[in-house]
Amino acid sequence: MTTGERSATRRRRERMVELLGAGDISVHDLAAEFDVSLSTVRRDLATLAALGRITRTYGGAVDHRAVERSWHDKEHEQPGEKDAIARTAAALVRSGDVVLLDAGSTVARVAHELRDRSDLTVVTNGLSTLVELADAEVEVVVLGGRLRRPNESLLGTRTEQALRRLTPDIAFLGVDGLDPRRGINCPDPEQAALKETMAGCARAAWVLADHSKLGGGGGFPYWAAMPAGTGLISGGDEPEVAAFTAAGWSVRIAADGPRRPSRPPECTPLDSPFAE
Repeated sequence: MTTGERSATRRRRERMVELLGAGDISVHDLAAEFDVSLSTVRRDLATLAALGRITRTYGGAVDHRAVERSWHDKEHEQPGEKDAIARTAAALVRSGDVVLLDAGSTVARVAHELRDRSDLTVVTNGLSTLVELADAEVEVVVLGGRLRRPNESLLGTRTEQALRRLTPDIAFLGVDGLDPRRGINCPDPEQAALKETMAGCARAAWVLADHSKLGGGGGFPYWAAMPAGTGLISGGDEPEVAAFTAAGWSVRIAADGPRRPSRPPECTPLDSPFAE
């Protein structure tokens, strides 16, 4: 399959998610909508179901309601792309930085890339990050709060209060779905509020999203708006990220390739982020 064909397939599947989110629609209607065969539609639906974007029901019908999954379920999806995203993100971290890491499978890969750094402080609400850094060199600060399942994150009033006392140098946020204008799609209103606080309190905020998360929501009802100039690191190709660039996002495309050095050049750290 060529790059153009892959992009067309991705766009078709994203449009399918949008149509299914608007109401019930049959497999035959989808085939007519996109002028493709029934077998192509069924392959697309099977892929979207495997990614957790939709739920297939008995008899081939489609339930458009999104199903939230744990990071354990998602960590094996798009592994090469997620690794490339994590390396690109880790290369932005400077000596002396305080790094805020959200929950999520891609963000956990950033934690893995940073585990040999002894010149950083990592602040996190994600259990996946804690697992990665439990025996690492990095100084770790855990945000308090209530454990939320199935995404294994801490959130709530205490988490928000702790974040308001921080000014991290850089924050990396995970997503289930991402829209260039509406922001991050979330299954829970508290989660949406927390992501907004994370992006707003950091000196620089970057959203990490593999290509399957781009151009629409994950089917959830809540949105976290991102500040102007928020960064996006993705493995999507130029057409897939064009809408984000047009909407004012700072976009970096992570190309899968050789592993980058885990320790960047030394630089002068910014002022202390632990300011009231």
